[in-house]
Amino acid sequence: MADTPILQIDNIEVLYEKAILAVRGVSLKVPEGAVVVLLGANGAGKSTTLKAASNLISAERGEVVKGQILYRGQNITRSSTSHLVANGLAQVLEGRHCFAHLTVEENLLIGAFVRKPSRQALKASLERIYAYFPRLKERRKSLTGYTSGGEQQMVAIGRALMAEPRLVLLDEPSMGLAPQIVEEIFEIVDQLNRHDGVSFLIAEQNINVALRYAQYAYVLESGHVVSEGPAHLLAQREDIHDFYLGGRGAAVNG
Repeated sequence: MADTPILQIDNIEVLYEKAILAVRGVSLKVPEGAVVVLLGANGAGKSTTLKAASNLISAERGEVVKGQILYRGQNITRSSTSHLVANGLAQVLEGRHCFAHLTVEENLLIGAFVRKPSRQALKASLERIYAYFPRLKERRKSLTGYTSGGEQQMVAIGRALMAEPRLVLLDEPSMGLAPQIVEEIFEIVDQLNRHDGVSFLIAEQNINVALRYAQYAYVLESGHVVSEGPAHLLAQREDIHDFYLGGRGAAVNG
């Protein structure tokens, strides 16, 4: 891994509507080529932290009022989301947000728009996504609104990958999905990380799966980091499971 983290968040505070303090004093790093997870209960600040990194909070009348966010060593605290995507940072929002009236393949193609690839390059990108998500190849002509929740999550991730990002911010990928589908999605994340070197920052409610696939983890509570460490060590700590996350094997919302 490179010495400079691909993402570094330094002591940020996020205000919504100039009044509601959602995140305070959050600092974290995503090393190049790593999978890092953010854990915590509903309202802990996980999604806000991800949206601050991609500057999607501005669409929700949110603002980083303190601290800074660095991507590959460059300050991106005020950068536009489109600029970030063009430079290799992509986010998959909680709740999937697919275009239901478009086919699976049309949804995927939208993700490549920012790159303006040639027809040949576009075809190669599609085939790469279908190699990781064979289900999507089978459903490529289906309207996305008629696919399952798991398939829609795969479409959302695949669409982000069509922009050929170096870092993906993944918000609650397991939400509402059957356990075997969650495993399938995290296995694909693992392959993308190992084979293509894509880095991930994942806000996740499923502690057991998240800590198994990540190298490092942060625990958020009430908008600030209360614990952090190598994922395999956090997985062994009963206080993390019981106090912050509602018991071993439990899922939390956030």
